[in-house]
Amino acid sequence: MDISVLGGLGIRENGISVTPTAPKPRQVLAMLALRADQVVSVATLTEELWGARPPRSARATLQTYVLQLRELIGAALEREAADAPARSAKDVLVTMPGGYLLNTSGGQCDVREFELLAGTGYRAMDAGDFPGAARQLRSALDLWSGSALADVQTGPLLSMEVRRLEETRLCALDQRIDADLRLGRHREILGELSVLVSRYPTHETLHGQFMLALHRSGRRTEALETYQRLRRALVRELGLEPSAALRRLQRSVLMAGPETAAAQGAALAVPGADRAVRVG
Repeated sequence: MDISVLGGLGIRENGISVTPTAPKPRQVLAMLALRADQVVSVATLTEELWGARPPRSARATLQTYVLQLRELIGAALEREAADAPARSAKDVLVTMPGGYLLNTSGGQCDVREFELLAGTGYRAMDAGDFPGAARQLRSALDLWSGSALADVQTGPLLSMEVRRLEETRLCALDQRIDADLRLGRHREILGELSVLVSRYPTHETLHGQFMLALHRSGRRTEALETYQRLRRALVRELGLEPSAALRRLQRSVLMAGPETAAAQGAALAVPGADRAVRVG
């Protein structure tokens, strides 16, 4: 079974989609897919579907959704190769004590691949291998085709999972941009950063990276304007002033050349330097 959640939900068995169209079964499948090869309890699935006040028929209704999913899986299993071990839908969507498990049988999962590539990229950054870091992190980010579970109706638990995934995406993104800046690719990423600072108006790291790329490109005035826009957004939305690291970068842009500003900008890549991230 192959699982895609970094964009729309896509679950395939033998290359055939087993993703239902009805909203509630899609929620169930999304929860099982995010925790593939792990038991997801009935209580967890019930909370995702109905929140803190499930109907009396919740368990029976959940069993109906599981049956619908198994029908889709069973139809896909009919396409198995003749010499493949015999499997039933219950071997793929497995009933376990207290819950259900989606058995991928070693199939591909885009979240797992993303985490593997991103982790390799982070280690390359730590080792000073900026070309390798940029390459691995770019490959990780290329797995995303949109917001996580973009076409799934989300309850309280899936909403938290989506936020978590978006945070991991944003972390990989700012690390990849940092690697590109260290490689002197400031002009190449100006357009991308312009879009990102509009999308994340209080994200200090991205604004610092945009300031640095602008300054290195000879656009000092725009770099300073970027700082002022961020400051206004932070004060208006969060009641905060920019961090000390960003204030130092602003002073460097005011007083020094791109090389000195770059040294200050590196501080923005330190974990914890960005204290004002808003995803959405």
